[in-house]
Parts: sequence; C-alpha cells; structure tokens
Amino acid sequence: MTIPFEKFKARLLANPKVKAEYDALAPEFEIAAELLRARLRAGLSQAELAARMRTSQSTIARLESGQTLPSTKTLLRDAEAIVQWRATTDEDGHCCFAVAL
Repeated sequence: MTIPFEKFKARLLANPKVKAEYDALAPEFEIAAELLRARLRAGLSQAELAARMRTSQSTIARLESGQTLPSTKTLLRDAEAIVQWRATTDEDGHCCFAVAL
C-alpha cells in the first residue's frame, strides 16, 4: 500500500526532531528557489545560463534543486550571468559593482 507524499511528509514532520531539521534546511532551499526564479525572470534555459557562467547544465540543475549549496563565488558568477553586472574595485581598492545597461 502506498500513501500520498503529502500525508507521508505530514507524518514525518509531526516528530519535533524531524521538523527542526527540516526547518533548518529552509534557507538552503530558498537560495535554490531564488536562483531558479532569477534564471526564469531572465528568460534563460539552464544550458544558456551554464554557458554564460562557463559551467555545465548539470551544475545549474544541482544548484537549482538544492542538492548543492553554492559558494559566494558561484552566486556572484550567477548574478553576473543573469543581470549583466560585475564586481570590480574603485581606485582606492573598495569593492563596487558595474551594471551593463
């Protein structure tokens, strides 16, 4: 006999320890969801974004699924590829951002 996923999930989350661990993962999955939303807003496929980031489509899929937590460097590359901006430094060595209009 099989049970629907939502019923199974509810049964598991009734355990306070499981619920605490599940809730602790929420920020990681929110990052993945936002990466996906940003790519879709930009009208890019995973393959197009991967090409712009100089990575593979499977890497993008892993990031968007939440299987892999991106590094800060990866997040910056993702943003540069989607928004067409880049991090740079001014004449004093301070970090600043340039946006291509």
